[in-house]
Amino acid sequence: MPITSSAKKALRQSESRRTRNRIWKEKLKDAVKKAVLDKSPASLSAAYKAIDKSAKKGLIKKNKAARMKSRLARLAR
Repeated sequence: MPITSSAKKALRQSESRRTRNRIWKEKLKDAVKKAVLDKSPASLSAAYKAIDKSAKKGLIKKNKAARMKSRLARLAR
């Protein structure tokens, strides 16, 4: 358990960030799964959007986002 007030605040911040990150990771996974199964341009576009937003938020790295988009594009052909 945190003792100092700054440690308590850091714990609160990390918990809220964790929940926010988990929500975005679920959105990302769902969008990618839907794009893989549907292979329609609309689902591919939604997946690209989710990937780009996740990379912008720092949830995934830039190169991982590029790799994911490349693999989705290859599957969509």
